[in-house]
Amino acid sequence: MTQTFPGAAPRRGVLAIDEGTTGTRAGVVLDSGAAHEVFYRPIKVSHPDDLSVEQDPMEIWTATLDVARRAVGRAREDGITVTSVALSTQRATAMLWDRVTGRPLLPAVVWQDRRYAAELTAYETEWDAVLLARQGRPVGARAPFLWAARQIATHPEAAEAHRAGRLLFGTVDTWLIWRLTGGAVHATTPTNAASSGGYLLTEHAWDDEWIGRLGFPLDLLPELRSDDAGFGTTDPAALGIAVPLAASMGDQHAALVALGGLTAGQGMVMYGTGAFVDAATGTVPALPRPDISGVLAQPGRRQGGTSHYSLEAYTSTAGSAMRWLCDDLGLFASPKELGEEAGRVPTRPGRTPRFVPSLAGVRTPVWHPESTAALTGLTLATTRADLARAVLDGIAHSVCDLIDGIADTMGGPFTRLRLGGGVSGSDPLMQIQADLTGLELERVADSATASLRGTAYLAGTAQGLWSSLDEVVEAQPHGRVFRPSVSRAERTAQRAAWRDVLIAHLGDPELRPYGAPGSPPHTPH
Repeated sequence: MTQTFPGAAPRRGVLAIDEGTTGTRAGVVLDSGAAHEVFYRPIKVSHPDDLSVEQDPMEIWTATLDVARRAVGRAREDGITVTSVALSTQRATAMLWDRVTGRPLLPAVVWQDRRYAAELTAYETEWDAVLLARQGRPVGARAPFLWAARQIATHPEAAEAHRAGRLLFGTVDTWLIWRLTGGAVHATTPTNAASSGGYLLTEHAWDDEWIGRLGFPLDLLPELRSDDAGFGTTDPAALGIAVPLAASMGDQHAALVALGGLTAGQGMVMYGTGAFVDAATGTVPALPRPDISGVLAQPGRRQGGTSHYSLEAYTSTAGSAMRWLCDDLGLFASPKELGEEAGRVPTRPGRTPRFVPSLAGVRTPVWHPESTAALTGLTLATTRADLARAVLDGIAHSVCDLIDGIADTMGGPFTRLRLGGGVSGSDPLMQIQADLTGLELERVADSATASLRGTAYLAGTAQGLWSSLDEVVEAQPHGRVFRPSVSRAERTAQRAAWRDVLIAHLGDPELRPYGAPGSPPHTPH
């Protein structure tokens, strides 16, 4: 426990809530920038059919309330004053509720939901280029606005609430803001709105034309505010405190802040079930390129009325590949053992096993959602260690494809890349990643609380707890640095061999060999 001594300045902090897809956590981020004790509660995700993914909005709220109250209670016990509240959330999970009763009218539709994916393909020819230019993303496979329009059209209770002026729509951030302020504020932020596919990047406004085309009633759109604009005061009946709700961000955007992605070229890799790569691109958006699939432009944060943009790319297979090999196939006792075995193979000669970890499709460098994984190059001499190394190589190459795609899109190399997420705990994987990128990679000391800390840093800066984001971010302890251990020639050869494997597996004539004209490789400093 934190002790307060006579004459000592009282500790202050921001209550940060991080509402993720499978669980909610909360903790007070202290004036030092470190997270105090963090409380966690899992939440359920249901799959009514092969394409639908849903959650209970009330379970999200009660879980949030539980962990937030526990965090406030612990802060009070330890003599810490909570000065404001900050919120980070899963993105593009949407719901409809009654403003009078406060009751959700339907299960929330989760960002992974694909029930309208096939229908949305009909819009691609007319709309993809338009949306890429003004939203930084194509039509895509999810559409919260289309979902809501269909529910209003077919669900009598939702239709009646809309006719009576009682219906509210929002993503998780909007739902929690509305609840935490006792129903006083119905708003969202750019870092959440963009993922829903309806945000105009440079205008800080809703894309009324596209949203209306999907049949969504424009009168239901939440108010758009900057991520740090403030969202009223928390209802004492909810948390027992009345303080400013000072900031709200999408979770990956908040993590990018905490990992120091503040100016152009600074980025992060978050390794979990999948892997996200994000990079700050400055106050002018770097728009996606038509020849690079899966790289999306978005607001990294809107702070003080100024938009700071970012690029993001994602692969769905990282930790999930390791769990599949360990838990489902039983080839290794644990991811730790897999890493240890991989470490027994220090080099990768030309003729070795190759693992393409596309267990849930490929997004970058080309779009192949139907792609399956592949394990090739096996001989009677192949060992468990060779197999383990092939798996880590495959994950690292896939992440490197994301890094290259973002670097090529922003027209320059990363100036700094920091690593986080549970899978980043694998030293062998992180060393392979450094070798393939040619960059010095820093694994941050506390990535588990990155989303919590990032949105708290934004709130605390807005409230005067810190003078700037740079001040608090750079004050955090540094983590382990992984430095490249192979030559540029070796790195280029390994990346070229990987691209050949990918071309052969996907059978895609549009996937140019690594380093071919028109497909410049990522060149690190």
